[in-house]
Order: sequence, then C-alpha cells, then structure tokens
Amino acid sequence: MRPGKPLMAGKLGASAMLGLPGNPVSAIVCATLFMQPMLRAMQGLDAGIPLHRARLSADLPPEGDRQHYLRARLTTGPDLPLIAPFEDQDSARLGILSQADALLIRPAHDPARAAGELVDFLHLRA
Repeated sequence: MRPGKPLMAGKLGASAMLGLPGNPVSAIVCATLFMQPMLRAMQGLDAGIPLHRARLSADLPPEGDRQHYLRARLTTGPDLPLIAPFEDQDSARLGILSQADALLIRPAHDPARAAGELVDFLHLRA
C-alpha cells in the first residue's frame, strides 16, 4: 500500500502488536487503517471502517502495483460529494495531509479514471 511501508502487525504472546512506519504521513494513514480498528475492537466496538462514495472531480492515471490512499479534498456535488486528490502525494508532506478531508482509495492496478466516475474514500475528519 502507499503510503504505508514498512508496517508490522502480529501478536507477541497474547498481546496485539502494531509497528507503524517512521514517515509521519505513512504512520497516520496506517494508524487510520489499522490502529483505530484494532483499538475499537479491543473496546468491544464495531471495528469496521466505513467506506463512502464520491465522484472524481478530475481524471486520474492508472494505478501501479500497490493500493494507494490518496490524500484528497471533498466538496459538495449535485448528488454525491466531489473528491479531488492533491497533485502532490509525497508521503513526507504533512501540510497536504493537514488539508485533506479524505483518503481516496485506488486499488492496485486500477485503470485510469475519468472525472465524474464513482470512487471509494475514507473520511479523515469526524
């Protein structure tokens, strides 16, 4: 996945173990995807991560070999939110993550997408 490597997960004895990447953006994305659900499950709460749908506001090129969580901004659309990924997806750019409302999910090997197509995303803000 991008961003998000290296990530370590497992058990140490009876305890859950999660090792987050050292890059701050990668660590925050992995914490959102793995740590929050783990902590919710440990509290007996629903550990699912709700996916949402939006329409792309711009064309996207094909995706590479890894699932990609693009930092993106949401705006109001006529029927669904519009989602616009930031051009700069460098995982060292905390400023871009601080402006993002969502993580647009691009599966590995996802074909090129045109503006207006439906995509999945995760909310970053409550």
